[in-house]
Amino acid sequence: MSGGRTTGRKGRLHAFGRLVAGNPQILFGVVVLVMLVAAALFAPLIAPYGPAETNIMNRLKPPSWAHLFGTDAFGRDVFSRVVHGARYSVIIGALTMLTTTFFGTALGIVSGYLGGLLDMILMRLTEAFMAIPAILLAIALIAILGNNLGNLVIALTVAYVPRLARIVRSLMLSLREELYVESGRSIGARPLRIVIHYMLPQLLPAILVQSSFIIAYAVIAEAGLSFLGVGVQPPAPSWGGMLSDGRTYMAIAPWITIFPGLGIMLIVLSLNQLGDGLRDALDPRLRNVT
Repeated sequence: MSGGRTTGRKGRLHAFGRLVAGNPQILFGVVVLVMLVAAALFAPLIAPYGPAETNIMNRLKPPSWAHLFGTDAFGRDVFSRVVHGARYSVIIGALTMLTTTFFGTALGIVSGYLGGLLDMILMRLTEAFMAIPAILLAIALIAILGNNLGNLVIALTVAYVPRLARIVRSLMLSLREELYVESGRSIGARPLRIVIHYMLPQLLPAILVQSSFIIAYAVIAEAGLSFLGVGVQPPAPSWGGMLSDGRTYMAIAPWITIFPGLGIMLIVLSLNQLGDGLRDALDPRLRNVT
């Protein structure tokens, strides 16, 4: 029995490997993401300086062998700050994806499967939240809850749960009319068993694709909030905060904003490529579901 499970896992890993190798979009997304996550995990080993280490004698130095990405107005090494800043983007993006996926999926399943008055109430609530731009909703929630990493994840989760919930709910509405679901009901199977064993596996491709997009949304939102001063607070290095710090010196020291900007671009581009590739590979019917 154990051997069968091991063989099954190896088969799935082999199939995933072929999927990645055979799709340039997925391959690009996976390679770039692995590099960025590795940089975030091993930042203390990669960065030659501390992220808050200042040396006023080296302020606004251009890129060189001593400082690969140059220095900022406080003489801090931009490369070290970019590498450490990747940690916040990865952590906030991953946590937001996990919480949004859990609550958005649960809300969409309940609303789509049960329908009726509960579905109407839940969908009107999601529409009310979606009417507010995500960044403004996040700013309002952070102002109410307070500014820390946990509350930032909560604010982004509340902003993005309605979007995922509506996608899951729309898929549930079609799945609940399928013959195998009707057969399950006819033999007296409990709703929870029908959802977990028959409907959830059909939802997983769409959920997986949307999860990759959610991380990208969260990275952009965190950068925007930090740029505005309500995200990750200094002296902690944040890509959005670095963009805000460097805008004053764009004319004389553009490297302060160029390199964190490239970091944001790379992680968002890789996640979008990964999501697009997974969407096309797992289920071509999902190409128009965004």
